[in-house]
Amino acid sequence: MAPVTIRNIRKSYGDLEVIHGVNLDIPDGSFVVLLGPSGCGKSTLLRMIAGLESISAGDVMIGGKVVNDVHPKDRNIAMVFQNYALYAHMNVFENMAFSMNLRKMPKDEIKKKVAWAASILNLEPYLERFPRQLSGGQRQRVAMGRAIVRDPAVFLFDEPLSNLDAKLRVQMRTEIRELHERLKTTTVYVTHDQIEAMTMADKIVILRDGVIEQEGSPLDVYDKPTNLFVAQFIGSPSMNMLSGTIEEKGGKTSVKLANGESVEIDLKTKVKKGQQVVFGIRPEHLKVGKKGLAMTVMQTEPTGPEIHIYGEAAGVEICAITTERVKLKRGEQIFVNPLAGSTHVFDKQTGLRID
Repeated sequence: MAPVTIRNIRKSYGDLEVIHGVNLDIPDGSFVVLLGPSGCGKSTLLRMIAGLESISAGDVMIGGKVVNDVHPKDRNIAMVFQNYALYAHMNVFENMAFSMNLRKMPKDEIKKKVAWAASILNLEPYLERFPRQLSGGQRQRVAMGRAIVRDPAVFLFDEPLSNLDAKLRVQMRTEIRELHERLKTTTVYVTHDQIEAMTMADKIVILRDGVIEQEGSPLDVYDKPTNLFVAQFIGSPSMNMLSGTIEEKGGKTSVKLANGESVEIDLKTKVKKGQQVVFGIRPEHLKVGKKGLAMTVMQTEPTGPEIHIYGEAAGVEICAITTERVKLKRGEQIFVNPLAGSTHVFDKQTGLRID
């Protein structure tokens, strides 16, 4: 195990810079997820840690040692890719033992390590099978087993669950997290799936256009997004955003929305009367009631445990989530109320959170 430290990392392709001076500390034994939309630089950053991409400027340190010029095979890391990259002509045992055979390790030690990894990943019945005889989840476990037997200081995962169906992704999320709890190996995991990030990470690092927008625990990032991008990126359905201006009445602060309605807010930070802001509220924190913010229903989506209500309020589309079995028609007007203490306010000009 080893910590990973990234200092002022930059990556350019000719005149195009795609990673802009990133700094990141990944503690020993932690599970850190790099999260962001396509093209944000998360896979490029992972590949620079692995040594598969050259570094234009800055340093990558593994275990306190700068590894910028160290060959990937000498960095004591193991990487699991989105594509399983298994050798079709080798069975499961041979695939898992491949790297150890290259290093000419003793056969008894190879057998012992493969048996140990297979027992962890429930692959013992499949050691004689070939990749074509395995399911997608079993192939991904073989790829993980091939990484485990290397006994690396750092695991690197590059969107390993993208090729699996929804049910299998849930199962594999649990298995990867349990594996980490058992091995305690420093893990860096890249994904664009926020559910994977929220359910697996000790720390989430959100990137956009080669820059870190926010890092923190899953609930910290969800409950206190630092800017409008993070607020809208984290959460599904995404946070409702309504533009307005700050007004003061009777010692209370509220946001006056575009249609003239006002929503009371509770801020510890002082704001100026008339300041342009964006008021944010997550769908699950909007409760249907007999009074409140007027909402014209556009459509409803029953998911089973919840009903997602989509509609228009103050000139923008919003969503409210309820567990009640409501029956609503298109065009019907309802009222929704933000839960106290669950609102978010952002400066409209800078996009930064006002807290």
